[in-house]
Amino acid sequence: MRPSTWVLVFWSALIAVLLVVELAEITHLFTLPIQSAIGDPLAFVFALVFTTIFALVGAIFIGIYFSARILRGSGFTPFEEEMLRMRVELRELKSTVEEIRAAQSGGTDRPKGGAS
Repeated sequence: MRPSTWVLVFWSALIAVLLVVELAEITHLFTLPIQSAIGDPLAFVFALVFTTIFALVGAIFIGIYFSARILRGSGFTPFEEEMLRMRVELRELKSTVEEIRAAQSGGTDRPKGGAS
């Protein structure tokens, strides 16, 4: 299997597990009473730290995945190729205009439109 297929399978499994946990939470399958969560500050802090660590790790993995997909070299799209061609054409036009200006102003230093 390709690495992208493994990533897809991993994230699908993770989402399925999270959905099961959410359904269990909604049906009060393993929900602690709110008094015990508030009454035990250590459990509350542990839950916050645990959730924060998992959120950061997940964000890092998602960022790595997206940056790898973006930076993977698979060639230019047709739009990008057209933009590169237009850039070359623009440089050629710019150099042609500079040559014409240099040829016109090479022999005369007087301003245009002035009567002398």
